[in-house]
Amino acid sequence: MTTSGIHEEIRTGAGSAGGEELWWPSTARSSAEARTSLTYYSSLEVASEYFRSGADKISIGSDAVFAAEAFLQTGVKTGKSSLEQISRVYGNQAVVVSIDPRRVYVKSPEDVPFKTVKVSSKGPSGEEYAWYQCTVSGGRNSCPIGAYELAKAVEELGAGEILLNCIDCDGQGCGFDIDLVKMVSDAVTIPVIASSGAGAVEHFSEVFEKTNASAALAAGIFHRKEVPILAVKEHLIDAGVEVRV
Repeated sequence: MTTSGIHEEIRTGAGSAGGEELWWPSTARSSAEARTSLTYYSSLEVASEYFRSGADKISIGSDAVFAAEAFLQTGVKTGKSSLEQISRVYGNQAVVVSIDPRRVYVKSPEDVPFKTVKVSSKGPSGEEYAWYQCTVSGGRNSCPIGAYELAKAVEELGAGEILLNCIDCDGQGCGFDIDLVKMVSDAVTIPVIASSGAGAVEHFSEVFEKTNASAALAAGIFHRKEVPILAVKEHLIDAGVEVRV
């Protein structure tokens, strides 16, 4: 669910209807603010509407990136960002930060001021290292901050969970970006959900075996019925991974 410009739908019952229909925990995606006509609503106000309508968590994307950039520049928590406000009122466990990075290959870690990893597969010009540049606005705009730095910052600002996407792997079905997931899940103490790239049951066991991810997410393969959800669960159980059946 997304809260961008959706306050009217919540007010008229769309949000509460979703909460009544779902028996599993639901997460609503939150933007910096919502608007209907000429009335603006803060993220805290929109989040409150969703929580009252049955959502368990709020997911923040671009606004969390902007808040992290400001925090890293000044070292000061202003308490004004949606991330800080929502976590302060509802608790860290209620706030998920969605990170959308893309891989940028470099020849040496010294080439950039961001955390790099030695990649499993070399870049197009034989590069052995890469950093992961974060994006906003659905991946349309890049920001001067790495996934590692963003993850550390949002944990400090109050995030209780990270949804870690990868623009390069999304929809490819070739597996999760293990280098990225390992780097971020090793950097923070909060749960990291690996997303983007799953195409087979083996990809799920791989991400749990090689990283500290707490969960793995997939969508397209289930929607298209390419891989049954039960098959993934059975494979993980056989691999010794604890799952709910």
